[in-house]
Amino acid sequence: MTQPGRVFIGGPCSWNQIVQLDELPAATPHMQFADADWHTVGGTSAGKALHLAELGVPLTLGTALGDDEAGDRLRSLLGGVAGIELLAATVPGPSERHLNLMDRTGGRVSLYLSTPGAPSQADVAAAREALRSASVAVLDLAESSVPLLADARSAGVPVWTDIHDYDGRAAFHRPFIDAATAVFMNADKIGDPLAFAGSLVAGGATLVVCTLGADGAVAVDEHGVEHRVAAAAVPRIIDTNGAGDAFFAGVLAASLARPHDVPAALAAGAAQATRALGSRHLSPVLDAALG
Repeated sequence: MTQPGRVFIGGPCSWNQIVQLDELPAATPHMQFADADWHTVGGTSAGKALHLAELGVPLTLGTALGDDEAGDRLRSLLGGVAGIELLAATVPGPSERHLNLMDRTGGRVSLYLSTPGAPSQADVAAAREALRSASVAVLDLAESSVPLLADARSAGVPVWTDIHDYDGRAAFHRPFIDAATAVFMNADKIGDPLAFAGSLVAGGATLVVCTLGADGAVAVDEHGVEHRVAAAAVPRIIDTNGAGDAFFAGVLAASLARPHDVPAALAAGAAQATRALGSRHLSPVLDAALG
């Protein structure tokens, strides 16, 4: 049975080490001093879940975690500290871990140190059941999310997806784009975001949003109408990781409360993004636990 207002999120959660640098390393052997470093929760699905939980949206987060120390930390922080309903498949071996090198302007090099194995068929069945009872399915780019696209379609559950820095050509992203009602991305590689957004709306999407960093975001709704929002002011940007996921969560939460009010949803997304930008973690919900 569908639970009104409930969101299912499927995708990656990781344990990250963040290293802040004056500038990203040049492609030559050298020595460089870090400005700061810390360990924290990572992963685009974790970021969206943290911010939706903060906004009071009921949700289930489906992911895969290893049977290692990193997996234990993620279970404790996401399910315990943040109070997220966590549907985490435990797989033998390591959890997903990243080393993120960050410069002062938000530039990032993300090194994948490990990735988890595939969940069991029982875990996949549990995720499918949770998805079918949701009002919205947020399916992030991951192999484990691919079969869930068809489940969402057959159950009539609208899909929201985040294709990040899609370049208009990468084949892996295409099934997510084709299945999605709402598509989010950034403008790093797409060229003309309005032309691309218009093509997706013509293909059946009801909302396409492209974030523009310090310039805010632009969106095209189901009627082909363009909307823009400025970036909300942040007294001090501490870390840019998770800002896009926070923006996504703000837009989704506002859309659940007031469907079709795109300007209000974009403004809510811009406001929520400041929550991530002002914290060294994906969300300030984790500040007390991780420092």
